Amino acid sequence: MLSNIWRIVKNLMSHLYIPRIQVIDVVEILIITALLYAFFNWIKSTRAYNLLKGILVILVFLVIAGALQMTTILWLTSAIAPSALMALVIIFQPELRRALERLGQRSLIASFLPHFTDRDEELYFSDATVNEIVRASSEMASARTGALIVMEQNVRLEEFIQTGITIDANVSSQLLLNIFEHNTPLHDGAVILRGDRIVSATSYLPLSDSETINKRFGTRHRAGVGISEVSDSFTIIVSEETGRISYAMGGKLTTGVSISELREKLYEIQKKRRKREPINKVFKRREKDEDKAV
Repeated sequence: MLSNIWRIVKNLMSHLYIPRIQVIDVVEILIITALLYAFFNWIKSTRAYNLLKGILVILVFLVIAGALQMTTILWLTSAIAPSALMALVIIFQPELRRALERLGQRSLIASFLPHFTDRDEELYFSDATVNEIVRASSEMASARTGALIVMEQNVRLEEFIQTGITIDANVSSQLLLNIFEHNTPLHDGAVILRGDRIVSATSYLPLSDSETINKRFGTRHRAGVGISEVSDSFTIIVSEETGRISYAMGGKLTTGVSISELREKLYEIQKKRRKREPINKVFKRREKDEDKAV
């Protein structure tokens, strides 16, 4: 019996083509792997990430259509494929331009490992910032002062920051209270935070058209959900009508949260960012060594 099994295995092996693997082949595989890793790291930090997931769903559907021999769908796909490729280039044009700009501005390691660079340190916020945000939210809720505070995460919000007024100041409850005070020039729109810094005020955000949002919520809440639909940001909303605190993340709106719940959520986000810090320091040290060598 064993001899029969061995004969079958030998017959199968004789029909298999196993190419000789040389050193250059291994190098090519490593380069392609590094490029794919860099691409997926880059795409994850852009607004195009959700679009890419939608494209992958379409590709899976086309694979199923091919397996089931759905000839009409396959013919339509082949007919529109050239136009679809051109459309993808147009859709991804802003992200592609920013990626090329970053590639020209940063070192090789920084370009291939974007999550292990100063970006993580820039987005990390301290306990003091958490306390200032919570204090400001509590006071604005008590005074029924409307507020919209966006905390940037991995996806950059440059296009929304540019619609507002540059602040570039440390996060403080007094400054947040002054910005959102009634009848002041900066109270309209959103404040965008990046780590421990307030980077802009009066920024305009996209409004969500989700049917799941209760009709009693106004523009401020829809803007908070809207920015969370196109990015991974965390947005705090204080209602001017009721003084209730809500937050939006991942396209979901959580309403009527207490001060302790808000603080807990901020610490949860901070903890995820802190886990990356040790790795970030290692790669930052390597980049400094490279700069010294140059």
